[in-house]
Amino acid sequence: MIYQPTFLFISGAEIAFILFIVIMVFGADKLPEIARGLGKGMRTLKDATNDIKQEITKTVEKNGIDTSITTDVKKELDKVKDDLEDFSGSVKRKF
Repeated sequence: MIYQPTFLFISGAEIAFILFIVIMVFGADKLPEIARGLGKGMRTLKDATNDIKQEITKTVEKNGIDTSITTDVKKELDKVKDDLEDFSGSVKRKF
């Protein structure tokens, strides 16, 4: 069996077909503008997300809320993930 990597359950041929349709609808001269607009939108969303995270962190620190529980939970999750990797390493199927 041949393994082909997929991106969000979409194969390479399907991505190429979608790009072909986009070029046919918008034209090759409009694609850079569309990509630039999408990039700016994604950057704005990422910046807004980071601002919200920083605001929550500042508020937590200001109010003296104990955040050590999150690090403890993260450590436990990492430990379980490592144990699961060790256990499933010999069981994994190769496609």
